[in-house]
Amino acid sequence: MHNPLRSEADVFRLVVVIGVAAALVVALTLITRPVFGILLAALLVGTGVGLAYRGTRGAEPRRVAGHHAEDGTRRILVVANQTAAGRELLHEITNRCRGNDCEVMLVCPGMVGSRAERWASDVDKGMDAARERMDRSVAALRGVGVEVRAEVGDPDPNMAIEDALRVFPADEIVISTLPPGESRWLEHDVVERTRREVDLPMTHVIVDLDAAQASSPSRSATSIT
Repeated sequence: MHNPLRSEADVFRLVVVIGVAAALVVALTLITRPVFGILLAALLVGTGVGLAYRGTRGAEPRRVAGHHAEDGTRRILVVANQTAAGRELLHEITNRCRGNDCEVMLVCPGMVGSRAERWASDVDKGMDAARERMDRSVAALRGVGVEVRAEVGDPDPNMAIEDALRVFPADEIVISTLPPGESRWLEHDVVERTRREVDLPMTHVIVDLDAAQASSPSRSATSIT
């Protein structure tokens, strides 16, 4: 059975709706029948907790089937945010497309961090920054002859990947992150979840922005199949 709660945000919204409805129903019931109101409150709270637990726990990971191009075109789905315009990532894509008929789709999840951090931040600025990095990456890739399209995706990188695969028949995935210890995506197991849930070859590229700013970029790519 498909779990309609696709992400933490969906679970949160469901719990809020249940909470508001419960508060209204219980308030009215307590005014008329206090005992019945207490029982109803307990039932609604239990239902909300159960749904939240089910949503966060989720079903078993759904593996997304890969696509196999029959026209000889190599289609690469690239997922990056802060590192979208990183030199290491651009080199990785350019090298993969060199000598091949290649199409690239770049997806930049809209925001990073926890929900609380997103609430505390300026969402518009975050989206603008993601688009700016995305545009720089697209311009650089097109400048070396790589055909690429791009979009800002779901804030959850794994959801962004799933959404992209519905419209882009990728043959492989490239995920770009900051180094371990700096990357929230690595802290949240984005790369490992993709490896478990998506039936496609995957490459993890590490972009060291600090090294790039110091004019001594290092390139690290680990192939995962």
